[in-house]
Amino acid sequence: HVQLVESGGGSVQAGGSLRLSCAASGYTYSTYCMGWFRQAPGKEREGVASTDSDGHQRYGDSALGRFTASRDSTTNTLYLQMTNLQPEDTGMYYCAARGGMYCPELSRGNAVLFDYWGQGTQVTVS
Repeated sequence: HVQLVESGGGSVQAGGSLRLSCAASGYTYSTYCMGWFRQAPGKEREGVASTDSDGHQRYGDSALGRFTASRDSTTNTLYLQMTNLQPEDTGMYYCAARGGMYCPELSRGNAVLFDYWGQGTQVTVS
């Protein structure tokens, strides 16, 4: 079965940077969409970034200009480089995947379109 394992979260001061990683294993489809979501306490899960199987990227409004998603298809690893972090970026960050070439838009509520989820990694910005 598909497993997604996130790492790289932590505590940073405002203006700092973090790089998250998501190691995927157990894929049974030939192509996968992968993405990053985050959820703060009491808030809805929010799409941050996603990458299609061909590397095309999409970003949520909060990530534009500050976050960069990348994907190493040889190792099935997804990354999220986050810069200029702010307190409102605090939350649990989840890696997600679904079979197929293309990711759905990172619209509100579209998290349900992803089939596989990691356990999350906490990011705290103070």
